[in-house]
Amino acid sequence: MTDRPTGEPLVRLTGVNKWFGDLHVLQDIDLTIDRGEVVVVIGPSGSGKSTLCRAINRLEAIQDGEITIDGQRLPDEGKELARLRSDVGMVFQSFNLFAHKTVLQNVMLGPTTVRKQSKGEAEKRARELLDRVGVGHQADKVPAQLSGGQQQRVAIARALAMDPKVMLFDEPTSALDPEMINEVLDVMTSLARDGMTMVVVTHEMGFARRAANRVVFMDAGRIVESATPETFFTNPTSDRAKDFLSKILNH
Repeated sequence: MTDRPTGEPLVRLTGVNKWFGDLHVLQDIDLTIDRGEVVVVIGPSGSGKSTLCRAINRLEAIQDGEITIDGQRLPDEGKELARLRSDVGMVFQSFNLFAHKTVLQNVMLGPTTVRKQSKGEAEKRARELLDRVGVGHQADKVPAQLSGGQQQRVAIARALAMDPKVMLFDEPTSALDPEMINEVLDVMTSLARDGMTMVVVTHEMGFARRAANRVVFMDAGRIVESATPETFFTNPTSDRAKDFLSKILNH
């Protein structure tokens, strides 16, 4: 699995800093994610993981540093930002589906409005993606008729419909019942296998071991460690990571 990334940087964060008031939530973050690489970001609550993820498509503005996607600097606002942001798929804890639209309409909306695809083309692609994430038979239902795991899989299909260059997942399974977590992780694992560039903030260590090319461990707004899953889980170098792993892996 680990030989897949191209060594070609797709997302680059250089000297990124962010404050919430006096709280320095991202401290001098340098991180490069290659095309086709799956990077899993882990760490204790409040370590800055979600803020890092959301900064990559400017859902959180940064005060200092630079973020580029495919060599282009993220602008502060306006049409250029919207265009670059459409290259970045985002899946959140909450599914953020439009309640009054069907599953199919939810997935078609971005491609028809932002990418200006024809309805026919968008529908064909949406149905393919819904089949791919295992909810094709639910296309004509509204989100409330689906389980949480199914809704999250629709949210993944919706992000994929924009044909993004990179997918960001911000704790995509943390709001789900335990029996639904694996159905979402399985879809994510298959995306990883197919070469999608992914940044995943998660507490699911099994997924990190199985699907990641690299694990990034954050604590107190900093990247403390960055290593392959094999190295990180068997031989972490920092005391902070050792402490974190001993707490979560021994339960």
